[in-house]
Amino acid sequence: MTDATKKAIHTTDAPAPAGPYSQGIVSGDLLFTAGFGPQDPATGAVPENVADQTRQVLRNIQAVLAQHGATLDHVLKSTVHLADLADFEEFNAAYREFFSEPYPVRTTVGSQLANILVEIDVVARIAK
Repeated sequence: MTDATKKAIHTTDAPAPAGPYSQGIVSGDLLFTAGFGPQDPATGAVPENVADQTRQVLRNIQAVLAQHGATLDHVLKSTVHLADLADFEEFNAAYREFFSEPYPVRTTVGSQLANILVEIDVVARIAK
């Protein structure tokens, strides 16, 4: 794959990568984001509960999408990692605030996360 088939997205409005990966990649008419946690990109602060963490994660994702002129309305699929599946209802209520019908498809799994309660990545269709 050459650089012409994929383009990295970078914004200071979302947390910087903690390793050798991009915040987002555009390939053709698809935009893929990294998995984002709930860190505020300006302060590094992490909210305490799963609902507020979900809101911050989705604001981080919105920032990456916006860097390429996209919104959450362009999202086709999301993958959600919850540290505790018992938090699902609280997470789901906050998640619903950010999306409208038709909702993206979603996979939600329980995962071992490092000092956070939720991580999300998305795939969006964008205009070429």
